[in-house]
Amino acid sequence: MAKAETTMENLISLCKRRGFIFQSSDIYGGLSSCYDYGPLGSDLKKNIKEFWWRWMVQRHEDIVGLDASILMAPQVWEASGHVEGFTDPLVDCKKCKHRFREDLLLDPHKCPDCGGELTESRQFNLMFKTYMGPVEDDASIVYLRPETAQGIYVNFPNVVKSTRQRVPFGIAQIGKAFRNEITTENFIFRTREFEQMEMQFFVKPGTDMEWFEKWKQDRIDYYKALNIRPEKLRFHQHGPDELAHYAADAFDIQYEFPFGWKELEGIHNRTDFDLSRHEKFSGKDLAYYDDLTKEKFIPYIIETSAGADRTVLTVLADAYEEQQLEKDSRTVMHFAPEIAPVKAGVFPLVKKDGLPEIAHEITDKLRPHYQVFYDEGGAVGRRYRRQDEIGTPYCITVDFQTKEDETVTIRERDSMEQVRVKIPELRNWLFEKINNRLDSNS
Repeated sequence: MAKAETTMENLISLCKRRGFIFQSSDIYGGLSSCYDYGPLGSDLKKNIKEFWWRWMVQRHEDIVGLDASILMAPQVWEASGHVEGFTDPLVDCKKCKHRFREDLLLDPHKCPDCGGELTESRQFNLMFKTYMGPVEDDASIVYLRPETAQGIYVNFPNVVKSTRQRVPFGIAQIGKAFRNEITTENFIFRTREFEQMEMQFFVKPGTDMEWFEKWKQDRIDYYKALNIRPEKLRFHQHGPDELAHYAADAFDIQYEFPFGWKELEGIHNRTDFDLSRHEKFSGKDLAYYDDLTKEKFIPYIIETSAGADRTVLTVLADAYEEQQLEKDSRTVMHFAPEIAPVKAGVFPLVKKDGLPEIAHEITDKLRPHYQVFYDEGGAVGRRYRRQDEIGTPYCITVDFQTKEDETVTIRERDSMEQVRVKIPELRNWLFEKINNRLDSNS
């Protein structure tokens, strides 16, 4: 069976054709680097976020959740250093007027688009600025958050008091963030509006590197549980020129996208920088008191930070395959069953003899528990191919034997093998294949 190489062009085409991802404001020509998730894409992204939440929060008694506001007091971003230092070097082409990040150019003096001369670089702050209230002045400035982590840090004392969690423990959050990137690239890989999945783990100083190694291993295990091919994943340690000023150590988990090895998730030892800064700027005591050991200290923080949108792109790229079979070809998305947008397709073999009625009844019984899709249009083989292309792991066909013994044919997406299952056992059969696989990974 021949396999074709995945390209971004093929992947983007499928995303639009099958309703995974659309260009934002498409009928007006589109808004650069902004995207809308269609019917299948919104389900895929939701399932990935739910998988992450179960992996990070539900299976850990020492990790709790948070949903902080997007708008925060501007002092938060002064304390974090974003107002002063969250900048990229910007240059303009004097000829075509295009703008670029200077540090990403091969030649800092020559425009990569038209060859024109570039201006001197200047620092450009990446935060989106707006105003709160009716008057637009310096006193009413607020920012759309460029990361979700600061909402966790400023809520550290609130969470400790309300949950009685003891260090070491973590706070997890999924939420929108905004960065006014100079250069966006590669579809949904780098955009100005995106969603983060972050967990900040608070530990006693001196134990930080031990926890750092534990979370590195946990995060690589997570992607393997998502069915991401291990050979497409690797660690990249930040060198002295990459390491953030607040970090003692940092690793990226990188994935080999069609456009090369790029960051998928960051694991950082942020030391006590964040809580110490907020303690200084707010004047509030953010130290943790251990009532058992009678110790008081500012916790160190181990951060795991992943982009939900970037994870969607990774899952799409890793799942995509074009296969040349003996008699025809097919495009198949090898999604892990638990994150697939549609769990099962339900087909009557023909549109007569009572088979559609049985298929509709099966669909109605499964729908409260799983996202299923009813299809009676065209030959069964064509219906299989349509479901393969959107990553549906199982197809259920009602045929003439169904009327005799109440069994249906279930065809598995990846192997294309078929089994007969009794209709009353369908829900439990799907549960074993989908939910129990997730339980075993967790």
